[in-house]
Amino acid sequence: MDATVTATSFSTLIRTASHEQHTEAETSTFMSDLLGGRLGVDAYTRYTEQLWFVYRAMEDGAEALRNDPVAGPFIQPELMRTAELERDLAHLRGADWREGLEPLPATAVYADRVAECARTWPAGYIAHHYTRYLGDLSGGQIIRDKAERTWGFERKGDGVRFYVFEGISNPASFKRGYRELLDAVNADDLEKQRIVDECKRAFALNTAVFRELGETFPLSA
Repeated sequence: MDATVTATSFSTLIRTASHEQHTEAETSTFMSDLLGGRLGVDAYTRYTEQLWFVYRAMEDGAEALRNDPVAGPFIQPELMRTAELERDLAHLRGADWREGLEPLPATAVYADRVAECARTWPAGYIAHHYTRYLGDLSGGQIIRDKAERTWGFERKGDGVRFYVFEGISNPASFKRGYRELLDAVNADDLEKQRIVDECKRAFALNTAVFRELGETFPLSA
């Protein structure tokens, strides 16, 4: 294991090791149905609600990690999504969008794990940070495009602001810089392997949310 970690850049290792879980999350029935235009805007709204719980856990924990030697370099304000999610939810649910808002059981488990890592294990927090934000900058743009065309949201406007990173003018360059941060992460080989394992766990937690969303919005035969 040690030789593999040393010979391969950590950003490559974490990407390839989590590839299977990543694919499973991306190709979930719910996401396929959502992106295929087979579900209504209510399903998209429910998905956005779940994201709010996860990102609130991510970003509530970020401030305390800003000066952490391991996680600190990853805390970048241009990535923060909570404010954009709240604007989207106000558009989707109305001004009183917080009323009756509850996470699905799988979402609560996911958010709790993110918060636990933020509190007790900064290296584990990086795994969640990576799976969420780099995913938003990549595949998230496909979701935005589909949502705009399927439900008529204004391009990069209310309803899809979560996917619009105003502070990142060159996503490709930003992602390169992010991978350099991963390669330079302040962790030994054993800790890097634990980060990879947590990354796999993060994808599994995400997939569990998709599964519950799929059960909430089954396609009628």
